[in-house]
Amino acid sequence: MPPFSRLVAEGKRAIPGTLVFDGNAAQSGYAINAMCYSFNDEANRKAFAADEEAYMERFGLSEDQRQAVRDRDVLGMLAAGGNVYYLAKLAGILGLNVQDLGALQTGMSLEDFKANLMSHSVTETHVADDPRRAA
Repeated sequence: MPPFSRLVAEGKRAIPGTLVFDGNAAQSGYAINAMCYSFNDEANRKAFAADEEAYMERFGLSEDQRQAVRDRDVLGMLAAGGNVYYLAKLAGILGLNVQDLGALQTGMSLEDFKANLMSHSVTETHVADDPRRAA
C-alpha cells in the first residue's frame, strides 16, 4: 500500500484529502453517474439543457445530488457518490474541462492548478532526448 494511504474502519483504504470511490460510493452515486453516462448521446445533452429538473428526475437523483447539480458544486457531486470520470461528461455541458475539475477538487485556482501540473510535467525536450522513446 502506498505510504500516503492508510486503512480505516472496516479495512477500507483512505487517502488524506481524497474521496475514495469504492463500492459504497458506487452504490450511492449510481443515479448521478448513470445520468452523466447518458450524456455520451447528443440528444441527452440537449434534453438536460432544455429541462435539468426533469432530466434529473428521469434518473432518480437524490436531493443531495440534485442540489449539487443545481449549484454546479462538483465537490458536492463527488461527495454524493459521483465519479469524476462520469462527472466530466456533465462538466463539458457546463463549460468546464478536466483541468477545471482538478482545480475544484484541489481547492486551487485554475491558474495555480495548471502551474502545479506544469511543475511536474515532462517536457517534449526531455522525452526527445531519451533514445528509448520515439520522437
